Amino acid sequence: MSDPVSYVYAVVREADGLEEAVAGLSGAAGAPVRLLPLTGGDGLSLVVSSVPSEDFREDALKRHLEDLRWLEAVARAHHGVIEELSALTDVLPLRLATVYLDDERAANALDAQSEVLAQRLSHLAAHVEWGVKIYVERSAAPASQPAEPAGSEDLSPGRAYLRTRRAQRTVRDTAHRSARTAAERIGETARRYAADRARHRVQQGELATAPGENVLNDAYLVPRDRAEEFRDEVSRAADGLDGVRVELTGPWAPYSFATPPDTAAPPGTPDAAGTDEPVDGAADPDSTGSGDPVVSTARSDRPAGAERGTEP
Repeated sequence: MSDPVSYVYAVVREADGLEEAVAGLSGAAGAPVRLLPLTGGDGLSLVVSSVPSEDFREDALKRHLEDLRWLEAVARAHHGVIEELSALTDVLPLRLATVYLDDERAANALDAQSEVLAQRLSHLAAHVEWGVKIYVERSAAPASQPAEPAGSEDLSPGRAYLRTRRAQRTVRDTAHRSARTAAERIGETARRYAADRARHRVQQGELATAPGENVLNDAYLVPRDRAEEFRDEVSRAADGLDGVRVELTGPWAPYSFATPPDTAAPPGTPDAAGTDEPVDGAADPDSTGSGDPVVSTARSDRPAGAERGTEP
């Protein structure tokens, strides 16, 4: 491998067995994983790999980001490293494909933020992330709604069409009211269990592979010892509601909470409109230089495969 660059997965806190665990890991491009201590952080280290520059320099990454199979492979490797380490210690995940020219530049850049990184690690300690999505089932009418309005066979084609459209709007309005109710139920649960909430863009286009219309896409930071209770209650949020479905993913390492949001919503605030910007994860460098990474892609709140509902 010529001219390797340094791929940084996360910041971690020193813990028993950590070095041994890291020594057995492979990450992006199958590269071995290692620890890089931060001199300015009390017991903090970067988790890094040396990866080929021909695949991870800025120009190469721009090309690869159009290749969903390559991107998903990197995302799964990134996620695998973080999940292994989060079983042993506090982990602050960095963005997918955060790459520096070398170890020295990576350490210098993140050493300057060591105090903030330590604070975030303390905030995330003993917490996991749950992803919560609400879908409106656009094609399925509620059981109480007849597929064809009664008496439509006696109407002219134009009036029958208008009546059918009104019936369809009624079904859609009912489903969106159900989605709002489900969001309120999830909000009540979050107020009891969640320490934080991150809003993400609703999934559209190529990301919208699940059936129905995604109207809410949130992440919640939940204490590890309350995670199962949170899951059980949220999974019942759509009970008795027509035309709506709730999907949970996780528990994950807290990707969505690596960096404090500029404006944080209370964890129990319901919102099924899906118009909010996502919360970015991790350090936010965006240009090449002595202390900047070669490139860092958009945030990796969860791995690409997981966003489509598959196991990482």
